[in-house]
Amino acid sequence: MNKLRFALIGCGRISKNHIVASAENKDICELVAVCDPVTERAEQKAAQYEELMGVRPAVYADYKKMLEEMEIDCCAIATESGYHAEIALYCIQHGKHVLVEKPMALSTADAEKMIAEAKAHKVTLGVCHQNRFNAPIQQLHKALEDGRFGKLVNGTARILWNRTMPYYEQAPWRGTWAQDGGTLMNQCIHNIDLLQWSLGGEPDTVMAMTGNFLRDIQAEDFGAILIRFKNGAIGIVEGTACVYPKNLEETLSIFGGTGTAVIGGLAVNRVQTWNFETPAPQDDEVAKINGTDPKDVYGSGHTPLYANYIHAIENGVDPLVSGTEAIKAMKIILAAYKSQKTGQPVKFDDLEFSTLDMQDSDVRWHRG
Repeated sequence: MNKLRFALIGCGRISKNHIVASAENKDICELVAVCDPVTERAEQKAAQYEELMGVRPAVYADYKKMLEEMEIDCCAIATESGYHAEIALYCIQHGKHVLVEKPMALSTADAEKMIAEAKAHKVTLGVCHQNRFNAPIQQLHKALEDGRFGKLVNGTARILWNRTMPYYEQAPWRGTWAQDGGTLMNQCIHNIDLLQWSLGGEPDTVMAMTGNFLRDIQAEDFGAILIRFKNGAIGIVEGTACVYPKNLEETLSIFGGTGTAVIGGLAVNRVQTWNFETPAPQDDEVAKINGTDPKDVYGSGHTPLYANYIHAIENGVDPLVSGTEAIKAMKIILAAYKSQKTGQPVKFDDLEFSTLDMQDSDVRWHRG
């Protein structure tokens, strides 16, 4: 198999995980170019890859020029969230496979266009929801597929983290409606993806209350969401950037008639509860993989995500986190924003919304 030639567009905070993932998949891919308008950042990432692999990727400030001059198969996009759709669509329309960081877009229209254009141009669109590859999450999904939970009743995603003002000041696009959204879109989307994936993947109705309590940003620093799924199960999301003084936990809990599982820790890597009516050989495997907290909240899931994505391209199948899969968590959050704006429940299937539709909404919580 010929190695797929990757280009990394965007060399900010998350890009180090792409550098490592491409290096750790060296048998099936190679990073041939890195791109960032701030060329110093691109040079730093090129140096990191060279230190790992002994080969230095080309450095660009303009991704369009890079695509003109370089032979590239796949573009990994790790820019500010607000540019994901624009860059992804350009790459797709120039025949490149695209692996984009979360959220895939900030509007339903852009996300749906990305999916449609990828299909039209016969390229593979993947999205970085890397926590699906955490070993405890994989075991949880196997238990769900095997029917060990019985009738699903409810699930809870809790993201109890801390983001202080220096975090937002370090990158002023964060917390804005034009480029980001709030803690639900930035920090909580991974666990929301796990919640919807676990409860059947077909939301029906979304209701939410959000607010901006402590952080001087446009969007919410706390949000609570209720999701009714078409199978009847109810999902509950509690997401915050306001926990004092540091990140506390990220936990996914799934409850059914014959099973209960709780995966927690700092970033859904620890099996905290694993109870089922009928024992199974899987339980012995679960006892062996009670994970430890990662060095940072991103974990190491990008490496298997890259492997899965490249396998999908080579075999003409959908990756585990395709555009069609990834749009679901993004739409749940946009539905939550619309519910906050209107004070009404929102039908998932009918949703057409963007973070920009929140620009005239004040979510700051005023206290007398």
